[in-house]
Amino acid sequence: MVPNTLRSRIDHASLPLMTKLSELPRLVPFLLLLTLLVAGVVISGPTGFALMAVAAAFVGWVLYLSWPRLTSSERIMRLAVLLLAVVMAVVQLFPRT
Repeated sequence: MVPNTLRSRIDHASLPLMTKLSELPRLVPFLLLLTLLVAGVVISGPTGFALMAVAAAFVGWVLYLSWPRLTSSERIMRLAVLLLAVVMAVVQLFPRT
C-alpha cells in the first residue's frame, strides 16, 4: 500500500494532466511555456506578472514532480530556470521607474 503523503497525493492529482501533456507533441508544451514567458516580458504590469507567474508555476510543478528522478546537476539547472521565472515575474510587477 502506498503511504498517503503529500507527494503521493500531488502525483495522483497530476496524473491526468501529465498524461494529456505526454500525448501532445513534445514541442507543444515548450512552445506554450515560451509564449507565456515572451508575452510576460513584452506585456508589462500586472498582466505581464500574471503570465510570468503562470509560467513559473508550471515550471515549479514539473520540477516538483520530476525531482526524485533528477540528478544533482539537473536539479540545479531547473531550479535556476524556476528562480529566473520568479524574478522576472516580480520585476514585471514592480518595474524600475
